[in-house]
Amino acid sequence: MLLAMNEHFDETIREVDDFLVGKSKVHRTLERLRRSCEDAGVEIALAGALAVAEYGHLRLTVDVDVVVSEDGLRRFKERWLGRGYVEKFSGSRGVRDAETQVQIDFLLTGEFPGDGKPKPVRFPDPANIPKAPGALRVLDLRTLIELKLASGISAPDRLQDLADVVALVRANRLPVAFADNLDPSVRDKFTELWHAANTPSRES
Repeated sequence: MLLAMNEHFDETIREVDDFLVGKSKVHRTLERLRRSCEDAGVEIALAGALAVAEYGHLRLTVDVDVVVSEDGLRRFKERWLGRGYVEKFSGSRGVRDAETQVQIDFLLTGEFPGDGKPKPVRFPDPANIPKAPGALRVLDLRTLIELKLASGISAPDRLQDLADVVALVRANRLPVAFADNLDPSVRDKFTELWHAANTPSRES
């Protein structure tokens, strides 16, 4: 039993090391997904923890989150299900990479973050997000923060989204006036978290 625990611990440490240098199963899955979507002519935009990492806050994650249109998801599944990707369950929005076993969560354009109920903030169309040639589209910082705030405000179990906003404020040294760029429905929460992010920590 102890040997099995040690082997599992060693495997976990190796995966963490790989993640920190961008060579983890999650990163390999993202690159495979990028190529698969490009082959199918499907536009996606990086969201979730990997998008947060693009803006200076590295946080370990075990899955890949991307925004896609409903038509794009349909075309992706038509092209790739059974050819390297498997649905989590029949009709599921998410899939699993059959090679790495990493989960991929597709967030649909026009739908609402957090509790899924109608709100002013929605997932955008990835086709409207600029990208460099050959690169992956990534949610811009304003949109990422709006989505994180709307999610954390509306869903009590999404506290990590609010923690991500605090981390993004610190990593990017955002001014409190950044709130003016955000949808009015999330400005007060941003201001609250900005003050939390800029409160000096107490030494124990």
